[in-house]
Amino acid sequence: MELVVSIFGFFIGLSVVVYCYLRRQQSHLHRAGLPVASKPHLVYGNVKGIAQTEHACKVAQRLYQEFRERGLPLGGFMNFFIPSVLVTDPELVKCVLVRNFDVFHDRGLFADTESDPISGSLFSLDGTHWRAMRQKLSPAFTSGKMKHMFGLMVDVAEQMRRFMDTNCHRADRLEMKDALQRYSIDVIGNVAFGVECNSMENPDSEFRRMGTKAFQFDTVQRLKFFFGGRYKALMKGLGLKVFPGDVSGFFRKLTASTVEYREKSGVRRNDFINLMLEIRNKNGEEGLTMDELSAQCFIFFTAGFETSSATMNFCLYELALNPFIQNRLRHEIEQVIGKDNDGFTYEKMLSMDYLDRVVKETLRKYPPAESLFRISAAPFAVPDTKYVIPANTFIQIPVYALHHDPHHYPHPDRFDPDRFLEEAVQKRHPYSYLPFGEGPRNCVGMRFGLMQVKVGLVMLLRHFSFAPNAQTPLKIEFDPEFVILAPTKGMYFDIEPVSRNKLVQA
Repeated sequence: MELVVSIFGFFIGLSVVVYCYLRRQQSHLHRAGLPVASKPHLVYGNVKGIAQTEHACKVAQRLYQEFRERGLPLGGFMNFFIPSVLVTDPELVKCVLVRNFDVFHDRGLFADTESDPISGSLFSLDGTHWRAMRQKLSPAFTSGKMKHMFGLMVDVAEQMRRFMDTNCHRADRLEMKDALQRYSIDVIGNVAFGVECNSMENPDSEFRRMGTKAFQFDTVQRLKFFFGGRYKALMKGLGLKVFPGDVSGFFRKLTASTVEYREKSGVRRNDFINLMLEIRNKNGEEGLTMDELSAQCFIFFTAGFETSSATMNFCLYELALNPFIQNRLRHEIEQVIGKDNDGFTYEKMLSMDYLDRVVKETLRKYPPAESLFRISAAPFAVPDTKYVIPANTFIQIPVYALHHDPHHYPHPDRFDPDRFLEEAVQKRHPYSYLPFGEGPRNCVGMRFGLMQVKVGLVMLLRHFSFAPNAQTPLKIEFDPEFVILAPTKGMYFDIEPVSRNKLVQA
């Protein structure tokens, strides 16, 4: 009986300790003098439903709107039981990402390069480790390097065109999200790893399955991602990992086998892994270890797979609903490339101004990364306010909410590429548009991602027209389990081959 009482007393005591800890966490930012969101749940804080019933972008947008209505440049909220600050003012966004980068240089995400090497990517690394890796990788993503990869990418896009030629008449069975994922997988596999995935013929490849799994974040996965950033020692002690073991193992094995083949055979290609090998083989401490190389290849794959295919998917959806915009873009493509089927060059892609605006508007309405994250390395006095952000506080910049704020973008749900005419851009705060982040920690692969999207769109729109049908969703709902924006339902269109003769006459 005494044992039962002791056990019961222990759990009662533990519950009281946990309750007091959670309540103290919830009052942390209020005690620091920051305005806070209303009615946090004891466990879920202000993000109840995230990754379960609601996508993270909608949760952040709701908080953003609450703070904006209160006229606040920032506001505190509970990300589960972690005190965090949401930024609403673009000028403060600039401070966080650029002007005061010395305070906000880290994302505060978990990385354990010893027991979980795949987590040690450029995206997650902190401090001096991040800075050293960024300096190594930046030369791999110059415009000149992208130009060398352009031909490989066009070859993959041509495979997609042939697939569409064969299957476009099956409008009820050709799901574009699926087809575009196959294209993205083939681009990444070919251009990054030199692997012929042939996803158009083999859609169930392990390459694709692992890429999709890496982006599915349930509540537990999300907690590990952010909890690990705040409590790194505990996370390491418990042996927890962010990414599933099979995903990590697949990419480490793939990278190692590819590197071994390249080094033994002497094969050289204009692809990402060749650039990584050039860095790895440098003398001294400047090179990359195999684990570092695997981690960078992993993030290159995951960052370029779902994000690019989703952007193309959303773009085709908007073009199908806006035939005038679609026809205008197709006309520009035809005018720039001309009659010669071999006339599509890197320079011609860059010269397509309307294509650039269409892609920018797609990224405005559907930013792949719905939020940016930083952590404060020291207390930070917010300019022109009485507020001080405490050290070691998570900062969230709600990109999706900024992109859908009518103050910055009137009628934000309308798809309008002319928002990115030069005169319109000059009227907006530059930090109200952040599809690739800004500052020293912006997306290093931005050029590659844009090239992948534009090459795919040019190939599709030059040969096919897209129109909505009975299966096309009237409204996009986002899958709550995906970190990036991804529709819950398939994307179906009426797809017709484009007549070259009609285009020439037009």
